Amino acid sequence: MTERQDVPAEPPVDCSLCPRLVAYRLENAEKHPDWFNGAVPSFGDPQASILVVGLAPGVSGANKTGRPFTGDWAGDLLYATLDKFGLSSGAYDARPDDGLALHDAMITNAVRCVPPANKPVGAEINTCRPFLQARIDALPRLKVLLCLGKIAHDSTVRGLGLKLKDHPFGHESEYTLPNGLTLLSSYHCSRYNTNTRRLTPEMFESVFARARALSA
Repeated sequence: MTERQDVPAEPPVDCSLCPRLVAYRLENAEKHPDWFNGAVPSFGDPQASILVVGLAPGVSGANKTGRPFTGDWAGDLLYATLDKFGLSSGAYDARPDDGLALHDAMITNAVRCVPPANKPVGAEINTCRPFLQARIDALPRLKVLLCLGKIAHDSTVRGLGLKLKDHPFGHESEYTLPNGLTLLSSYHCSRYNTNTRRLTPEMFESVFARARALSA
């Protein structure tokens, strides 16, 4: 796979494409000038065979730290699971300078800037999708797309030019794609999903076990 010529895999930190998200970023920057408050870049191994696709940065998580899933509840489960399956080294300490490194895995988001109430609108998802497409294209050893939640799943399917009706979201759904990749999906590892037991650590680990097997 080669990176798209017209769109980079990572948007500029001060990306201005979505007015509502820009306004929210600036609002947060006024309140918390020491936070990252920008388009959060992907994190991980540029030779990854597994790409984890989340929804969007959390306001006091990735938007604060500048690293996906870092500093919020969802990251605690995600990074612990990555470690369990040998996809990271170092200790996750919810800080971008904690020394954590990913191996054979990368994390990105369907929407790179924090949305109000953690809910991007359709136009924002569509506008950010070319960066997701370029991120996928730029990984030369990619085998598995692991999407966390329906929005990430649907945007990935659309970004690959496929039909949602043929690839509906479901926990542990699995599709072999025309380009040779495998699309796996999980319920999002949000505090709500884990607190309500819609998603248990065992369920989450089952998806990662499958991703690990497919990426071997």
